[in-house]
Amino acid sequence: MKHVIIGTAGHIDHGKTCLIKALTGRNTDRLEEEQRRGITIDLGFTWFDLKDGTRCGIIDVPGHEKFINNMVSGVVGMDLVLMVIAADEGIMPQTREHLDILQLLGIEKTVLVITKCDLVEPEWLDMMEEEIKDGLKGTILDGAPAVRVSSTTGTGIDELKDIIWKMVRDEVPARDVNSIPRLPIDRVFTISGFGTIVTGTLLSGTITKNDDLELYPTGKMCKIRNIQVHEKDQTVCEAGQRVAINLSNVKKSEIKRGYCLAPPDSMENSRLLDVRLRVLDSSERVIRNRERLHLFIGTSEVLCRAVLLDKDDLGPGEEGLAQLILEDVLTVKRGDRFVVRFYSPLETIGGGTVLGANSRKRKRFQEGVLDELNRKESGSLADLAELQIREAWDSMITLSELAKAVAHSKEELLPHLKQLAEDELIEAYEMTSDVYYWHSDAAFKARQEISNALKEYHYKYPYRFGISKATIHHTYLKRVKTNIFDRIIRRMIDKGYFKLHGEYLMLAQFDIPHDKTYLAVEKLLIDTFETAGYEMLRFSEIDKKRYPDETVMDILSLLIEDGRCVRVGDSLQLYTMKHFMDDARDMVLKHFQTNDLITIKDVKEMCGCSRKCAKPIVEYMDSIKVTKKVGAETERVAFR
Repeated sequence: MKHVIIGTAGHIDHGKTCLIKALTGRNTDRLEEEQRRGITIDLGFTWFDLKDGTRCGIIDVPGHEKFINNMVSGVVGMDLVLMVIAADEGIMPQTREHLDILQLLGIEKTVLVITKCDLVEPEWLDMMEEEIKDGLKGTILDGAPAVRVSSTTGTGIDELKDIIWKMVRDEVPARDVNSIPRLPIDRVFTISGFGTIVTGTLLSGTITKNDDLELYPTGKMCKIRNIQVHEKDQTVCEAGQRVAINLSNVKKSEIKRGYCLAPPDSMENSRLLDVRLRVLDSSERVIRNRERLHLFIGTSEVLCRAVLLDKDDLGPGEEGLAQLILEDVLTVKRGDRFVVRFYSPLETIGGGTVLGANSRKRKRFQEGVLDELNRKESGSLADLAELQIREAWDSMITLSELAKAVAHSKEELLPHLKQLAEDELIEAYEMTSDVYYWHSDAAFKARQEISNALKEYHYKYPYRFGISKATIHHTYLKRVKTNIFDRIIRRMIDKGYFKLHGEYLMLAQFDIPHDKTYLAVEKLLIDTFETAGYEMLRFSEIDKKRYPDETVMDILSLLIEDGRCVRVGDSLQLYTMKHFMDDARDMVLKHFQTNDLITIKDVKEMCGCSRKCAKPIVEYMDSIKVTKKVGAETERVAFR
């Protein structure tokens, strides 16, 4: 199902909150000060359903210039924006600033909503709509659908919903739910009895209840205790949804707006960003080298200095390559859009796109530096290669297949593929016949699926080492060749995600718990076998007390693995302590010092056991190459 986030934008008191109430029936002004002053200060969130059942999250942003930082945080993750302009005032200063911000952040789908239509005469309304459309020419709202509404009378609301439905159906693309999840946090609070809650728009991927995620940039590990989407508990949330997440292991005081939830080791903290920086055409300011600016990216706001790499300054309508030196740590990704505002006085002057995060310090006017950043920005062949590798999602693609698919030689591709691998966007596996490539999002998804399966397995079977490699292969990577699969698992082990015990895969942090149950069953088994001696027992003959057969068998298998117990016999499987079999071996070897042949009867007499147990003992001696059968079933000679 497609998940959609709709936002409002526009000047203060142009009716954004009232419009949302008319659409949803709910007031998004949750703060007492907002309701008392009649203005939106912080972000408000609610939802409504379209006629086909699609549920749209909706974000109400502040219109006042003092709260523009909150407005920028709200735009993150929006699929569609309603630009609200009041019929009695028309385009105002914050209309322009909001419009600039939407354009800088790459918002493409918009609807012009002319509000307060009940307050003006029809002739005035016709004139105002024409004036507004003229004023929006050349902007992202040029040619956008327009609708006249009155939030008070309800006029135009159904028409607006119909326009939204058509745009969502035909124009708004579905989000990528298979990539690495990333949730920029825009609000944090606590609820008594539940603990810390964070909210945000999930930009990509999927988050599942009980997932372990990292809080960036602090590195704090958090477990997802509960998920709510539109005030309903969910086990899973997907990209494009407004979510509220209940976190364990973290306090409210350890989180603030601008932090981000993502899988461990999936992102890097940055203090230097490579960017393409552009100054708005409408700005009257000039950005000079090392200018101090307010940077708004994701839900974060930090101060930075702009080091211009290819120009001495940037005037209105100009753009260039730059490095932003951050005064605080951020966690962002290549391709993220941002806004910059002048330090004093505060006004929006430009924005741009991140070309690289966690960069190294770069020298100005260096041809090599500029070429590298230009390649990062365009990267058309690399982007095409990455797309092809992504499309090979669960089967991987070879260098030969890739070269054919993009109609470029291997030699042309290799530098781009090397960079993609260095940027950790793809994984490369060099084999004798060819090089295999796998997209990092696919690798992440497979790793998460395996991790979740192992987590459940360890919970269900705490006294087993894990899942066999063969089962993992045929369940999660069945389209990957066996030799490549082995390399994939080895890489995951080397990176510390998993470990192997024989042919069994387990989580890296997992160890067999020597807990109360383990110790009790261990004692039960040892006491039972010591008492029984050579009158060994079948598993069904063991008095297991109150413990389940499965648990007892698992712990017995661990004792066998440790070499303390053994399973004896072929058709009749009996269990005993290993030291009894060591003593029996010594007695058999001593017997062979004076005899050429040993029989089951001899073993029965030397061990003082029944024939039922003597035969499995002889079979055990065969298995450890102390004896071997000759002629009659009951006779053995020394193994030589």
